[in-house]
Amino acid sequence: MRRRKLLAAGLAAPIATGAASPAAARRAAGDAPRKTLRVAFNFAETGFDPPRVSDNSSRQVNAQIFEAPLGFDLLARPARLVAQTAAGLPEVSADARHFVFTLKPGIFFADDPVFQGRRRELVAADYVYSIKRFYDPALKSEHLYQFENLKLLGLSELRQRSLKDRTPFDYDAPVDGLRALDRYRFELRLAEPAPRMAYLFADPGLTGAVAREVVEAYADDPMAHPVGTGPFRLAQWRRASAIVLERNPGFREQLYDAQPPPDDAELVALAARLKGRRLPLIDRVEIAIIEEGQPRWLAFLRGDLDVLTVPPEFAPLALPGGEIAPFLAAQGVTARRHLTAATSHTFFNFDDPLVGGYTAERVALRRAIAIGYDNEEEIRLVTGGQDAPARTLIPPHCYGFDPGLRTEIGGGDIPRARALLDLFGYIDRDGDGWREQPDGRPLVLRRAFSPDQRSRRLAELWRKRMQALGLQLRVETAPFGELIRRSLAGQLQMWGFIWSAMAPDGDFFLGMGYGPNADQSNDARFRLEAFDALYRRQQVLRDGDERRRLMQEATRLMLAYVPYIPHAHPVQIDLQRPGVSHWIWHPFQTDRWRAVNIEG
Repeated sequence: MRRRKLLAAGLAAPIATGAASPAAARRAAGDAPRKTLRVAFNFAETGFDPPRVSDNSSRQVNAQIFEAPLGFDLLARPARLVAQTAAGLPEVSADARHFVFTLKPGIFFADDPVFQGRRRELVAADYVYSIKRFYDPALKSEHLYQFENLKLLGLSELRQRSLKDRTPFDYDAPVDGLRALDRYRFELRLAEPAPRMAYLFADPGLTGAVAREVVEAYADDPMAHPVGTGPFRLAQWRRASAIVLERNPGFREQLYDAQPPPDDAELVALAARLKGRRLPLIDRVEIAIIEEGQPRWLAFLRGDLDVLTVPPEFAPLALPGGEIAPFLAAQGVTARRHLTAATSHTFFNFDDPLVGGYTAERVALRRAIAIGYDNEEEIRLVTGGQDAPARTLIPPHCYGFDPGLRTEIGGGDIPRARALLDLFGYIDRDGDGWREQPDGRPLVLRRAFSPDQRSRRLAELWRKRMQALGLQLRVETAPFGELIRRSLAGQLQMWGFIWSAMAPDGDFFLGMGYGPNADQSNDARFRLEAFDALYRRQQVLRDGDERRRLMQEATRLMLAYVPYIPHAHPVQIDLQRPGVSHWIWHPFQTDRWRAVNIEG
C-alpha cells in the first residue's frame, strides 16, 4: 500500500501557451533525439530501498527499477494478474498454503560496479533474500505485517530470535516458509490459507527483487543505490528536488501485450497499435518535486511537464462542466478522469489519553467529532468538488466495497454531535466557550497537518467544524515524512492522509484496524479482539458470501468505535500533451511507465 500526502493546492488563472508536443518541443530546442517523459510529484521522496519506504513518490520510482514476479495487465478491467519476472502464475495448493514461483531464466540486474563487470542474473534466492529483509529488526519496516499476516512458517520466529538475542538477523538460516528450491524456483509455505497471496507478489514496492551484494555494498546509504531488473535505472537524484531515470540498457526483451476491454474502442486501438513493440518505449523520465499545486499547474501550462495529475482546485479550470477547457483542447491536450482505489481519512490515536480508549465517553467523543465533521464540505472547499464521499475505508475497485452503505460519520450533523457530547458530560463548565472533559479537566484536541497550502485550508475547515462543536483544536504542523515517523512512533493524537490500494481487495483497509498492525498500517493503534477475530476469519476465506458478510461486520465495528473517519475517495484527473500516448491510469499497477510512449 502507498501513503499519499493530501494533494497540494493554489489559485491561478489559465495561461494559454500554445506548447507543441513533447517530442517536437525538444527537437526545436536542439535536444538529443531521445524520448523523455517529464512529470512532477506533489511531495518529496524519502529514498529507494523498498522495505524502508511507504510514500507514494518513492514507491512510484521503485516500481520502475525493481520487479516483482507478477504484475497486472496494463489495460484489463477488472484487474488481471500476469507474469512479470515469473514464467507464469504461481502453482497453488488446494488449501492455499503452499505456493511455488518459477522465474524466467535470462533476466539480469542493471549494471553496477558491485558486479565487477559481470552480468548478474536474477535467481530465486534473490526473492528469498528480498522478502527476508522485511523481517530484519534493523530495518524497522512498516510493511512487515503484510508478510506476517501470511504466517510464513519460521520467519517470525527467526525475527524474534534476533530481537531476543540482540544479534544481527540471520539471512542464511533456513526456514520452512520461504526457500529457494533451485536456481529459478522458490516456494512459500504458510500456517494458514492465504487465497489472495499472489496479489502481494504483484507489488514491486514490496516484492521487487534486490541483489544481496548490492545491499551489503551500499549499507551506509541503501536508499540512494537502487539496483533492480526493471526497465529503468536511477541516473540522477537531487533529494526533494529532482529525480532522473534512464532506460536500463540491459533490460530483457519484453514485448507489449495487453488485453483491453472489448467495448473500449480507444484502448482496443491503442493495444493494437503498440502490440509487439519492445518495452520500455521511452528513454528517460525526468521527475520534478513540486509540492504546491499552483506551480505544478503553471509548469504544465508552460509546457515544462508532459503530463499532470490536476491539483483539485484547478479541476474546474481544466474540465469546466466536465469537458476539457477550450484553451487546453486548442493545444491538443487530452484528459482522463478516474475514481481511484484510495481513501482519505483522519485517525485517532487509541493510545492517547484524551481521544483513545474504549469506554463509552471516549467512543462518544470520537463519534461526535466524526458526526460533526462534514465530508461534503471538505470535498467542496478543499478538493475542488471532484472527490466521492467515503462511507468506509474500503475504496471502489476493491472487493468488499459496499456502495449502498449509509452512515452518519462525516455527515456534518452539528446538532446531533452537540447532543452526544452533552449526554456524556463534555460540557463547558467554566464559561470560556470551550467544552471540558466529563471530569472537568481541559479538553484540547491536536490534529497534525503538512505545511502546504492545501493542508492549511484543511486545517481551517477542521477549526471551523470543531469550533461549532465547542471543541478547542490545536493545529500541529510538520513535513509529511516527519509526520509519518511520528505516527509510527505513536506520537500524534490525530492526523490524516490517503491510503492507496495496491490490489483489488479490501483486506488492507480492514487491516488498518487489526491489533497486531498497531505500529505499522494501523496508525490508530486500534486493538479490539472482536474485530481481530473477524479480520482473521475473513482473511483465510475465499471470496464469497461468507467472507463478504464478515467484512461488513468488521466494517460496522470500525464505524461504531471510530478509530478512523473516512473522508473521500479521490477522483484523479490526468492531463497529457499531444504526443504522449498510453499514459493509462490503472487502479493498482505502479510500473506502467514502461509502456508510456512519446510520439510525433
